[in-house]
Amino acid sequence: MPTAAAPIISSVQKLVLYETRARYFLVGSNHAETKYRVLKIDRTEPKDLVIIDDRHVYTQQEVRELLGRLDLGNRTKMGQKGSSGLFRAVSAFGVVGFVRFLEGYYIVLITKRRKMADIGGHAIYKIEDTNMIYIPNDSVRITHPDEARYLRIFQNVDLSSNFYFSYSYDLSHSLQYNLTVLRMPLEMLKSETTQTRQESFDIFEDEGLITQGGSGVFGICSEPYMKYVWNGELLDIIKNAVHRDWLLYIIHGFCGQSKLLIYGRPVYVTLIARRSSKFAGTRFLKRGANCEGDVANEVETEQILCDASVMSFTAGSYSSYVQVRGSVPLYWSQDISTMMPKPPITLDQADPFAHVAALHFDQMLQRFGSPIIILNLVKEREKRKHERILSEELVAAVMYLNQFLPPEHTIIYIPWDMAKYTKSKLCNVLDRLNVIAESVVKKTGFFVNRPDSYCSTLRPDEKWNELGGCVIPTGRLQTGVLRTNCVDCLDRTNTAQFMVGKCALAYQLYSLGLIDKPNLQFDTDAVRLFEELYEDHGDTLSLQYGGSQLVHRVKTYRKIAPWTQHSKDIMQTLSRYYSNAFSDADRQDSINLFLGVFHPTEGKPHLWELPTDFYLHHKNTMRLLPTRRSDFMPKTVGIDPSPFTVRKPDETGKSVLGNKSNRDEAVLQRKTAASAPPPPSEEAASSSSEDDSGTDREEEGSVSQRSTPVKMADSGDSAKVTENVVQPMKEVYGINLSDGLLEEDLSIYSRFVQLGQSQHRQDKSSQQLYSRCPDGVIKLTPISAFSQDNIYEVQPPRVDRKSTEIFQAHIQAGQGITQPLGKEDTSMYREYIRNRYL
Repeated sequence: MPTAAAPIISSVQKLVLYETRARYFLVGSNHAETKYRVLKIDRTEPKDLVIIDDRHVYTQQEVRELLGRLDLGNRTKMGQKGSSGLFRAVSAFGVVGFVRFLEGYYIVLITKRRKMADIGGHAIYKIEDTNMIYIPNDSVRITHPDEARYLRIFQNVDLSSNFYFSYSYDLSHSLQYNLTVLRMPLEMLKSETTQTRQESFDIFEDEGLITQGGSGVFGICSEPYMKYVWNGELLDIIKNAVHRDWLLYIIHGFCGQSKLLIYGRPVYVTLIARRSSKFAGTRFLKRGANCEGDVANEVETEQILCDASVMSFTAGSYSSYVQVRGSVPLYWSQDISTMMPKPPITLDQADPFAHVAALHFDQMLQRFGSPIIILNLVKEREKRKHERILSEELVAAVMYLNQFLPPEHTIIYIPWDMAKYTKSKLCNVLDRLNVIAESVVKKTGFFVNRPDSYCSTLRPDEKWNELGGCVIPTGRLQTGVLRTNCVDCLDRTNTAQFMVGKCALAYQLYSLGLIDKPNLQFDTDAVRLFEELYEDHGDTLSLQYGGSQLVHRVKTYRKIAPWTQHSKDIMQTLSRYYSNAFSDADRQDSINLFLGVFHPTEGKPHLWELPTDFYLHHKNTMRLLPTRRSDFMPKTVGIDPSPFTVRKPDETGKSVLGNKSNRDEAVLQRKTAASAPPPPSEEAASSSSEDDSGTDREEEGSVSQRSTPVKMADSGDSAKVTENVVQPMKEVYGINLSDGLLEEDLSIYSRFVQLGQSQHRQDKSSQQLYSRCPDGVIKLTPISAFSQDNIYEVQPPRVDRKSTEIFQAHIQAGQGITQPLGKEDTSMYREYIRNRYL
């Protein structure tokens, strides 16, 4: 539940920006222009943003008087009628936010809007045009040569392309979430939001209508789900300084609405797609997931059905169904430097404990509940392993994670090679998808704000009784969600989501009493309009992520596409390839700057100077791990990676066999350790050079390890070899251990050595003593290597009581017997957590 819910509508829907030499005055009003708020923005600060909100609600007359006084007070000459001290800069419909690069702050205003949909009387608008205004006055402006370039990169994010907002409806949440908040009794909200209630107004106030007390819930103002908010970083600087009516959160994705007539009853079908602002980017530059569990191209798609004969949340009938698409939650990427249409898929990091997948599914379980159903559409059978790499890793991750989930809440994994079925002439792709869709909708259910219709009781359908979800007195709730993915999450994913949405639409219409069976056939007007809605939805998301419209559509998989469609598919493929190869890098920079992933800072590298944005999206990663074995070894390691080989300090990572003078020495070095591999053959040694890459070195080292072991020499040769190998400590290790020792220490050490050698020459019978215990058990009692008259008394180690207790506690813990934690243990654990994670 949100922390602050209130039945209000934002009272800032129309804005006018007034300008003086030292201030900007942003005046906002409600739609009827009966209530006003004013923001004062300082223009004398070159880099800081100073905003003052008096949080007072003005009337129209009070605002006129305020603007009149400001105009009079800022004229150049008092009493001069011809001059004006207050200029009207621009009219707007909302504030996108504030942004700063290397100079002062800019304000971004929505100057044009277009109504796209209506949900329960709440209008949803699309941004048509924006205006970006520099706040500091020219007299205090401190210019920077790179400011203009950052401004161009920021404006490369086209805010007039598929960005949406609403003054009274929370677009970042689903309808199920919003209506759950709205169904709270109004009396409960009055006690929590008394002051807010006084400042708010009735949605029907301008029409002169009176609402009934206790049931008139008009809108909501809850904390948005920031994952789907795209201007959260732009509003963050003023979030705590201004009234919340100024905060207009926008989403990115798609919004479309179609009207159906079913036996004369008007029905609105609305499709809303919310793109995630976490790990956002373009196709080949954002793949897989980041270290926080956010995946690339994650989109939440919600289809909302409402009976338009009654447009009210409290009295009308509403239903919704939510599904998700997103990249495979693994560390993987594709290298686009090869200029190939399908670059090879590589797994960047090993994740044996499925850490990133666990974080991702943890987010989904918190938002949707269980079950989480994965529909994986990547290829399973390939001549050359490409997409199958992702399938194998995803299966392993899901199987591993399901070990830790209760059986009733495990992740359901459905693999289906859609491309293989498409090529087969015997299989119908959409029929198979329809079977999958039926099973999915039955498991998750859907949301409806009305109890089951009486016709369902009179003529119950067998499919209706098998429906899952959660049934409550006021309707039904969707529990769990379907997560669909292919490699790109574009073409195959959109068709699969359409089939699942079509199945859910049939249940939604049936639940509202509009059709007699929860079934919808193709080639009907309702399905045709619904298909067009999903085609527009897919084209929009494909343009945003892949750079072109959909290549394969529903008609393609139904195999009824006209011949002209094939030429269009080729053009879309070429357009997508061109966008991925040439324009995606600039688009990625723009997204990183717009979302605040990168903050320009004086004295640090610029955005266009970064070789990669990996560290921007992976906050917990300090640096890339090496991928070759030779990268882990010290610089003094040559071809032979054995840690037992004696090396000189001045040896580099280059081959120690690079010339013939070092060859004999290398042979002797290898013979000093029995486990060391033999030297390579003379042919292999001569082929190695100083310019060998790390890969070549690794391969040569692995070949030498597979060679035959060194044959031990006879005793005469071994003495000679030992004499040659023994080198001064200074030459081998770079230090001389005997430099800093005192004569007294050396004498004690030599005495110990002599005692040990004399004791070793004793008879074996004197080395060990056997004592037979009374119970007949033979006990071995070793004698100290030092003589009894030694000045250093040797005693066996003694274990104190505390150590014994700790050891016994470990043994009991291994047997499942745990001890309660004491205060000291608790404080030690808290200290560890504080140092480790905080």
